[in-house]
Amino acid sequence: MHAEAAPMVAIPAGAIKLRDARSGSSRVVELRAFELGRTPVTRREYEAVRDRGAAGAADRAGETEPAADAPAHPVTWFDAVGWCNAASAAEGLTPAYAIDGRDVAWEVGADGYRLPTEAEWERACRAGTTAPTYGPVREIAWSALDEVDGPQPVGGKAANAFGVFDLLGNVWEWCWDYADTARYGDYRSLRGGGWADREWSVRASVRRGSAPDAVLEDVGFRVARGPVGEQGADAAQGWSAASDRLRADVRGPRPIGWTPLH
Repeated sequence: MHAEAAPMVAIPAGAIKLRDARSGSSRVVELRAFELGRTPVTRREYEAVRDRGAAGAADRAGETEPAADAPAHPVTWFDAVGWCNAASAAEGLTPAYAIDGRDVAWEVGADGYRLPTEAEWERACRAGTTAPTYGPVREIAWSALDEVDGPQPVGGKAANAFGVFDLLGNVWEWCWDYADTARYGDYRSLRGGGWADREWSVRASVRRGSAPDAVLEDVGFRVARGPVGEQGADAAQGWSAASDRLRADVRGPRPIGWTPLH
């Protein structure tokens, strides 16, 4: 492992039950084994790679001079996927993303760095538990309970049973998935809660969405790695391009404020 990228933890294959609050539905997803960053990508790790092709989130964050071992922030979704490709190239791995302007396609058979799917993120976060958190919030997550004014150095709270830190609290983390292609267009999903969030937002099941180019102070990312499907497939680890299209296919009058993905 080169020094540029975050240390990885092996997440075993297994199942995770996901719930969709808007539709009131739930589904069980069977996941292949994959690797996940032990912590969110730190400012030091981000800056070590950014000049290889990733966008400039750390430059924006530099205005407040966060600690080098705190999560890189604010990071847009586009920043994150660009960083993943640059980190892959630096280590001789196959980049996971084909990026063409605002169009990003995931090659699920690539061995390079990438964002986790929501199913992967929740599987890693829960680490076999079914409770809202994998421990008392004060012990596992930087949140509003700590009354801090920004992200804290990673690894300062207790890890979960898989040995992964900061999945809850500190910064929200981008995932690969769209938040809701019917209601929010190209918004992407965020998980985990941040340093200023109350306990009800710092839970394994809570999700948030935002535009892929939004600059949000409390948002960072962690990486996944490993091929999880056949070369050229358009579905893996709980995500499906067909499901994205189906969900965006709103028939009849649209509810006020809905902007389906085209």
